[in-house]
Amino acid sequence: MYKVIIPTSDTEWQTYFDLRYRVLREPFQRPRGSEQDEYDQVGYHRMVVNDAGAAVAIGRLHFNNPDEGQIRFMASAPEHRGEGHGVAIVYALEQFARQEGAKHIVINSRDNTLGFYQKCGYQLAEEADTVANPTAEHQLRKVLTEHNRITYRPDWCRELQNTWHGDIPISETMGIRIRQYTGREFETNAQLSRNINVHGTMFAGSIYSLATLTCWGLLHLQLRERELPGAVVLADGNIHYHKPVSREPRAVARVIDMNGDLSSLERGQNARVHLKSQVFDGDQPVAEFTGQFVVLAKRQQTPKEEDA
Repeated sequence: MYKVIIPTSDTEWQTYFDLRYRVLREPFQRPRGSEQDEYDQVGYHRMVVNDAGAAVAIGRLHFNNPDEGQIRFMASAPEHRGEGHGVAIVYALEQFARQEGAKHIVINSRDNTLGFYQKCGYQLAEEADTVANPTAEHQLRKVLTEHNRITYRPDWCRELQNTWHGDIPISETMGIRIRQYTGREFETNAQLSRNINVHGTMFAGSIYSLATLTCWGLLHLQLRERELPGAVVLADGNIHYHKPVSREPRAVARVIDMNGDLSSLERGQNARVHLKSQVFDGDQPVAEFTGQFVVLAKRQQTPKEEDA
């Protein structure tokens, strides 16, 4: 298991700065000590650690002025890249910046990380001349609004939510909204007041719908991540209700719980995928859904159809 923490102990700080040096300074033959600067004392630090307490990703936020936050010293351990820990750091730092009233965040990025930040909703503000200077940094900017509160692929999530509300009207009636997407985890919520039964808790059918749509949404986004065409349909689903939902419900589906081979879509064949989601009442999991989904491959045209 991995978790985001604020380093506080001497051991945690040592782990934090060791990773910063290993990733951001040692490859450029910079001396020890160059991985720290004067803003570390007034910055806000976050670190993803594993069960053993080892750092797998780090990042820092400081404020240039009350309206502008700046994220710096982002680093992920090479052996853990591609696991979504960098997004977890960006999300944690953005959440803090929003709480502190920042209006926007800036990030300086080299070519090799530019695409990552753009996927996190940052837009190129100043483009560097990396031809003349390969180590030059671009500046990216994100205005913090309700629209872009989703950390990863915010445009995709907006399109998906519009599709739900347009093609699945019950999703809008239930007040289902995409709450967060990190590339590894997909979270939705719904309005309890629109799904309440005679006992003052959430309809079992509404819980099932929320859990199903959350899995459906994660699979849809993962298909886009992998540039695989296909239509997602539910083949079979089961849910276990442990306790009633009496507060604003939310549901979470994770890529780690996704099982299935999507490569058949590249050959024009359907794919079967098993997914799991949990529904929460506050922070307490109260229902667990497991579903088998079929991704219908894009129908390939025959030569006669292409000539028609």
